[in-house]
Amino acid sequence: MIPECRLHRQGDGDALEADLARLARQFLAALTRPQVLQLRRLVVADAFPGLGARWYEQGFERVRATLAATVQRLTGQGLLRCDEPLLAAGHVAGLLLWIPVNKAMFHGSLQHTEAGLDHCATAGVRVFLAAHR
Repeated sequence: MIPECRLHRQGDGDALEADLARLARQFLAALTRPQVLQLRRLVVADAFPGLGARWYEQGFERVRATLAATVQRLTGQGLLRCDEPLLAAGHVAGLLLWIPVNKAMFHGSLQHTEAGLDHCATAGVRVFLAAHR
């Protein structure tokens, strides 16, 4: 469901923003699918005891760890500056998801177009890179 965090152009700082934006678009596309949003609303409603904790651990924490590994690798290559990859991974996830997912959660369906999601992805990556490049 969530794209693997691979950026193939090792050492190519110029391609970093484009690669991260592509990854961000895939991330947003996966997490704003109607079925995912419906399931998320169900979990948030806590219709099933313990489901929320499992969703968080197997979903969010797993994705955050994968993103953190990518941030750490890019830091090791000298493309990013980051002392706390796991925290930075949470920050980039928040930059990407806060607006479209919360809007969808409260409206009951995705309110963004593909172009709107692309804009969220590109803007989120720019802010992330401004802090960590």
